[in-house]
Formats: sequence, structure tokens, C-alpha cells
Amino acid sequence: MAYRRTPAVQARLDAQAGSIVRAAMTVLSRDGFSGLSVAAVAAEAGVATGTVYKSFSGKAELVTAVFREVVTREVAAVAEAGSATVMADAPDSPSARERVTAAVETFAGRALKNPKLAYVLLAEPVDTAVDAERLRFRRAFAETFESAIADGVATGQLPPQDPRTSATALVGAIGEVLVGPLAEQLESESVVPELVAFALRALGVPSE
Repeated sequence: MAYRRTPAVQARLDAQAGSIVRAAMTVLSRDGFSGLSVAAVAAEAGVATGTVYKSFSGKAELVTAVFREVVTREVAAVAEAGSATVMADAPDSPSARERVTAAVETFAGRALKNPKLAYVLLAEPVDTAVDAERLRFRRAFAETFESAIADGVATGQLPPQDPRTSATALVGAIGEVLVGPLAEQLESESVVPELVAFALRALGVPSE
């Protein structure tokens, strides 16, 4: 008869896996992908190396789990910043300019606050399996911009354009611009404002 885990046992295993993922996130934020190892994560989590392998097959699967957790959190923050639907009968709704500005500021600003982890998410050479997760990460961010762009086009605040293409190009451009400051862990007060200005120009937002 096959063994079935009780809810209590499964809950304990899930909690342990979550603790290991958080430890991996700490190591990535400090040492990057190249500095992460199962042993380093085990030490950070305060468990044996074998315990990590009970939940994850190795470094790639562990980092993939970190990607998914971080991306879910970051995408939610960007989506919230640029969310509210613009409606004609809701005069207090954010304009396309405001929504795009908030989304870019949130995306870039949060990345620059944790440069090592953001560099891993955006550009550091990683395993093929992790790189596939990175593509999903970019698509998820593009979808948050796509909504704001589509609403802006629908309400006439932005010129006609394909929202998906524009959003994908915008996320790619922002990521490319951030690579330098993130890799060198530089803090530049001009990076975020310049990215906002670029995004507004690229989307055709009228000058104020």
C-alpha cells in the first residue's frame, strides 16, 4: 500500500521548503547566482545539505523556485502601481501617463534597491532551466504594462499601437538600461527619471 502523507506532514514539508527558498533568496541577494550553492543555502537555512535535496533536486530547481516567488511578488507590486482601469465616468482614475510612470518607477526602483538579486533576475548567466524562468518573468512584467497601454490607446490618451509589442519592447529596454547599474551596484538618482521619460516618449504620451 502506497504511503500517503498526512496533511500535518505535508504542511511541515511545505514550510521547510519555503524556508529553504527564502534562504536561497538571501544568498542570491548577497552573492548572486555564481555564488549560490546547495551547501551555502543549507547553511543559511540552518539545515543539513541533505535536507535541501529532499525538497529540490539541485541548484537549478532551487533558483527556479526563487524566481517564481520573487517574480510573483514583484509583478504584483508593479501591477498594483499601474492598475486602475481608466474610465470616462471615473474622473479620478489615473491617466495613462500616471499609470506608465508608476509602473516604470516601481519596476526600476525596486530593482535598484536589491541590485544583486535584480541582476540575477535580469541578466546574470544562469542554467538553461533558470533562463526559461527568466523569460516568463519578462512576459509577466510585460503584461502589467500591456494593460495600461491598451487602456491608454482605447481612451485616446496614447496613439494607436499594438499594446503587447510596445509593452514587450518597453520591458526589454528597461531591463537593458538597468543591467549596467545593477551589475556595478551603482546608485544613480537619474536612472529612474530617465527611464520614465524614455517610456513616455516611446509610447507617444503627449508632453505636459
